[in-house]
Amino acid sequence: MSNKAIKNIYNLGVDIGSTTMKVAVTDDNNNLLFSDYRRHNANIRQTARHIMGSMYTKLGSCSLRVMITGSVGMGYAERLGFNFTQEVVAAAEVVKKNYPNVHTFIDMGGEDSKMIFFNEGKVPDIRMNGSCAGGTGAFIDQTATLLGVDTTELNSLAEKATTIYPIASRCGVFSKTDIQNLLARNVSRTDIAASMFNAVALQVISSLSRGMDIEPNIFFCGGPFAYLPELKKHFQRLLQLEDSDCILPDNAQIIPALGCALLAKTECQKATRIAKLIYLLRYADEELNLNHTNQLQPLFSDKTDFDNWLKNKTIHHISSAQLIDSEPTDYYLGVDSGSTTTKIILLNSEGQIVYSDYRRNEGDSFNAFYASMQQLYQSVAYPENIIISRSCATGYGESLLKTAFNLDYGIVETMAHFTAAKSINPNVSFLLDIGGQDMKAIFIENGSIRHIEINEACSSGCGSFIETFANMLNYPVAEFARMACFAHHPYDLGTRCTVFMNSKVKQAMREGASVDDIAAGFSYSVIKNCLFKVMKLRNINELGNYIVVQGGTFRNFSIVRALELMTNTNVSLSNIPELMGAYGAALYAINN
Repeated sequence: MSNKAIKNIYNLGVDIGSTTMKVAVTDDNNNLLFSDYRRHNANIRQTARHIMGSMYTKLGSCSLRVMITGSVGMGYAERLGFNFTQEVVAAAEVVKKNYPNVHTFIDMGGEDSKMIFFNEGKVPDIRMNGSCAGGTGAFIDQTATLLGVDTTELNSLAEKATTIYPIASRCGVFSKTDIQNLLARNVSRTDIAASMFNAVALQVISSLSRGMDIEPNIFFCGGPFAYLPELKKHFQRLLQLEDSDCILPDNAQIIPALGCALLAKTECQKATRIAKLIYLLRYADEELNLNHTNQLQPLFSDKTDFDNWLKNKTIHHISSAQLIDSEPTDYYLGVDSGSTTTKIILLNSEGQIVYSDYRRNEGDSFNAFYASMQQLYQSVAYPENIIISRSCATGYGESLLKTAFNLDYGIVETMAHFTAAKSINPNVSFLLDIGGQDMKAIFIENGSIRHIEINEACSSGCGSFIETFANMLNYPVAEFARMACFAHHPYDLGTRCTVFMNSKVKQAMREGASVDDIAAGFSYSVIKNCLFKVMKLRNINELGNYIVVQGGTFRNFSIVRALELMTNTNVSLSNIPELMGAYGAALYAINN
């Protein structure tokens, strides 16, 4: 049917970024008829269906000229047969048509930032950030997570700040360390929020201006600017700008999508009925040509397979008993003071667990241990009858706690974990411990440690690796791991560091991978990174037949299963994988 025979032809611009989807619908007079902005959590098609449903309710039956942009949008444009343009081209179209007096354009997205310099008679000078997420929305999201607030709450916190502290904004790893140090020093969350906005502004200005003068008028757009007014104020302060020098337009969060709608009017030759778009998004896998070439073996064939595996899986149960305080009783304390968490185990003389605690230490090992012990003594009626006969510390804060609290012993982490592993499998040939930010691989021969591998600068094989991306996609880690168990086409994400994994996840989304497939890919990737990137393993047989796993990461059965499939072994784990370091320390205390 020709466009002339179709009533109500509008222009649809779609911007599918790394974290959000934005749409704008305009008529041929460039009036905005409909818009939407929402996080897609890697579920592109479901998000698009919801938006299209709202669009149909608002606009009714119509046809649409479609133009798509965004880091994830290209793959969908290709498979659906729609026009595609670069984000900066789309955004520049809005500025050229509606804001001709703009000299500098600054846009911030989920994982990228852009700057465009407009000079009359010259081609616009376009700058974009590279593979680093410093100075982007993801950087802001990470700070919100560390402070335990919603991203939008950062704005109200920053409004009340009195002091700006230096925070490294060039890398999420360094910034996280700086923020944790500020928290440990009891710096207020208001000052940290403002300091983060300041760091973001400095990063964008320094990395993207590169010799060009940032002159008025300055046009700000992108979700962070639209929803966090304090962020714009920090740019103004650093650039010494007045309010009259700045433009923050209505709908600043959808500018590239709006630019696509403007371009669609002149560059798209055909229109598609909205009903057909909804059909494609709901049913048409064949039309989308989903790519399953980069897939791995499913962790489980179906839920029944998972249930049977879990039913038959030998999870070594470390027995527990009631804490007795009615009379003086001897107990043995083990503490694992890690870089991010503190774990405590209290054993009775029979080696049964009578008390355990696991908590984040927020960079303060001393107070985390003190608070845990306070909780122990406050939980009983007669704390004076709890006699700690011997105690042992291990981990990052071992020396501090041993000295400060006069603990009896201190042992290196590898010995603590090895001691715990032998207690559940005396024949252990290989021990893999994956914590939040570290990994330990221990090769054992004839009951003795033969070789140890520990990660240094790379965190790609650690729990924070999968936690980072679960949070990025807006899923709790436990749910993310469970989804992985039921993926039909796990996406092969390979062995990459956190920074470069961002681009791989975007590629997976462009190719139509589901969240389940991406989650399963991460489960495989954690193990691949451990075995081949960090340990540089050449032959899987080096691990032997008796593998024991420890660390909170192995609470996720998807990662346990990925290791089993890759090694073709039946992996041993306990019912307390996250506490095994403390358990090993407590066993050392009871036996020495």
